[in-house]
Amino acid sequence: MSVPQGPQSPRGNGGNPFSPRGNGNNPDQNNRRNQNAGPGGPKGVMRSPWLWGIIIVLMVVLLFQMLSGRGPQTIDTKDGMDILTSQASDVKFANIVDNTRQVQLELNSDYKKTDPETGKERNYGKDVQFYYTYAQSAQVVKAVEKANPKNGWTASMKETSMWTYMLTSILPFIIILALFWFLMSRMGSGSGMLGMGGKKNAGKLSDGQIPKTKFSDVAGEEAAVQEVEEIKDFLQDPSKYKALGARIPRGVLLYGPPGTGKTLLARAIAGEAGVPFYSMAGSDFVEMFVGLGASRVRDLFDEAKKNAPAIIFIDEIDAVGRKRGSGMGGGHDEREQTLNQLLVEMDGFNNDTNLIIIAATNRPDVLDPALLRPGRFDRQVAVEAPDLEGREEILKVHAKGKPFVPDIDLHAIAVRTPGFTGADLANVLNEAALLCARVGAQLIDNRAIDEAIDRVMSGPRRRSKGMALDELRNTAYHEGGHALVAAALNNTDPVTKVTILPRGRALGYTAVMPTEDRYSQSRNELLDQMAYAMGGRTAEEIVFHDPSTGASNDIEKATKIARRMVGEFGFTDQLGAIKWIDSDDEQGLDGLRPREYSDATAQMIDEQVMSFVETAHTEAWQIIMDNREILDELVRQLLVKQTLNEKELKEIFANIKKAPQREVWLSNPNRPDSDKPPVPIPESLKRSAGLPQQ
Repeated sequence: MSVPQGPQSPRGNGGNPFSPRGNGNNPDQNNRRNQNAGPGGPKGVMRSPWLWGIIIVLMVVLLFQMLSGRGPQTIDTKDGMDILTSQASDVKFANIVDNTRQVQLELNSDYKKTDPETGKERNYGKDVQFYYTYAQSAQVVKAVEKANPKNGWTASMKETSMWTYMLTSILPFIIILALFWFLMSRMGSGSGMLGMGGKKNAGKLSDGQIPKTKFSDVAGEEAAVQEVEEIKDFLQDPSKYKALGARIPRGVLLYGPPGTGKTLLARAIAGEAGVPFYSMAGSDFVEMFVGLGASRVRDLFDEAKKNAPAIIFIDEIDAVGRKRGSGMGGGHDEREQTLNQLLVEMDGFNNDTNLIIIAATNRPDVLDPALLRPGRFDRQVAVEAPDLEGREEILKVHAKGKPFVPDIDLHAIAVRTPGFTGADLANVLNEAALLCARVGAQLIDNRAIDEAIDRVMSGPRRRSKGMALDELRNTAYHEGGHALVAAALNNTDPVTKVTILPRGRALGYTAVMPTEDRYSQSRNELLDQMAYAMGGRTAEEIVFHDPSTGASNDIEKATKIARRMVGEFGFTDQLGAIKWIDSDDEQGLDGLRPREYSDATAQMIDEQVMSFVETAHTEAWQIIMDNREILDELVRQLLVKQTLNEKELKEIFANIKKAPQREVWLSNPNRPDSDKPPVPIPESLKRSAGLPQQ
């Protein structure tokens, strides 16, 4: 699509080729002169330490080459001995330098030699020299005596001149000291080492000091916005809080998965309050030189205090705020000094400072407890992945300015994207727009949305010549096994899509879609997830009796679920409701955290994990054996259509034989069981949740 363009401004000197090139009335040239005067122009280039370093090195190398280019030309030892023995009459004078094992010859005529490889003749001149080894000393002296040069010969010791001594011994140290002084002065003046970071990078004022982001731009996180509303009110009007003796939190910690909008929320607080927003990443404080990170913390807080009321935002604070003493070797490193300085600065606030510290992290569990105590980051706000309504609101925000076909349903897209963060949803709509633009479409349609969701979930479709037919059939049975087991189990989500089109690193995939947002899972749901994960491997075993490596990721998932059921959730009657394994497997940076259970317990954990996985494998095996005809029909249609949607899958699974319900599980069989059912959900709650009523 061509874009209409306005009239082109004349290039050069106002369009007149006869005007002088330096016309001061030409705004383009004035702008170029102004740009050259800036940091990127010639003057800025001349201030670059890299350029000066290169110039110094080139000057030293050139000086050494000039000095080494003077004096006699060096020839091979064999050629020098040949001159003394075969061309002795041509030797005018000889000098043996004993301490360098060097023979200098002054000849009557130029010494020339032909290179045997190139065939070219080289003229070495009348002054030549060659070197010899210690073992050749007596032989060289005899050869010189026998040659009997016309002007005689001498033996001497080479003396190093003062200039040579300075160049070889003192000058390198002077250059190193000069560079070190230059670098330290640059760091002290705020430009950082080699002009890359320093005090000038201690804090950045964004968008003209006050961000334009508002709470209306933070969709899908109403609970988090409500938690930080009073921060905005305090910065705008602190008097009503001070009148009641209230103290606003000095620090707010935003934590949650990546892409949920923590940085956006922090900017929105500053934008709503109309105060400057200082943003810096936690990794910017950690440097190689001890003390530089602490200096940056002081500079950042000093600058923010000058512009108070203000907000300081530290992204990824876990880079500098990890628990002290967990570093390699336990030393007092630069990160700990920086953390100590941050704690000191936060303690220096009073009720009149009007300075709020906001930090964001994905790992609040690894932060130092001193950061989280009251008086520092005393308010912690969870910014989680949005629920169904939140996803729909986020989609509405990112859909602004994008042309869609009339039948696009953002609510349906939100239903199909459980677990997606705000960044994921923005990526879905952006990918859909890119796909439509790639084929020249004017509107974003449902097919583009479907493909975009698949790309975000599983990666782009691989454009290859295709798999071998046997491998394609193997993949169809593998994915069909997953889908069949999921459809036959009683606690799994509906199967919405099965495909054998390769995406990312996967040869195919099966999609199960939750019907509602969940925040916890039951024991039976986890058992079903393991059986579903083992469905692909089981189908390969039953059909081909020769499983492939394609099930490695499924086995990994099943094993991970089983290990968490045993070690974290207490879902076994042999080990009880005891947490044996940390949820994040955090072993500290040094990896030396002691195990808190015995070898016998470790063996029991391994046995229970193996038992859970084997039980899931057996359940999947029985389901596939009971529904082999349905599996074969599913594979036939997959090989023809390559992708089956939810409607087609429902037709295939219409006569499926469901798996039997599991027996009631008790953590201890010796405890009495209760037959009383749970209380019913009140009708008022059903109405508010939109559930069907009896």
